[in-house]
Amino acid sequence: MKRGMFVMVKLRLKRCGRKQRAYRIVAIDVRSRREGRDLQKVGFYDPIKNQTCLNVPAILYFLEKGAQPTRTVYDILRKAEFFKEKERTLS
Repeated sequence: MKRGMFVMVKLRLKRCGRKQRAYRIVAIDVRSRREGRDLQKVGFYDPIKNQTCLNVPAILYFLEKGAQPTRTVYDILRKAEFFKEKERTLS
C-alpha cells in the first residue's frame, strides 16, 4: 500500500470453526472478502456459548479513524454495552 493512501475500513465478523462456528471481530479493508486478510483482530464472538471478548482500545481507535461497523457487529457492541462505556469515557 502506498504511503498516505486512505483505506476504508469496516469492523466485521470473520468466521472460524467448521462445525462449531465462532467469529472473530476484525478490522478489515472493505474490498476484502469475508475470510480475507484483516488489519487487526479486535474481538471474538461465540453465538453458541453467547460469549463476547472485545479489545476496547483497538475498537475505539478504529472507530475514531472512521471505521464503520457492520449491522451485526454494531448489535454485538451494543449488547456488550460498548457505547455506554464510550459515552462515559467522553464525559
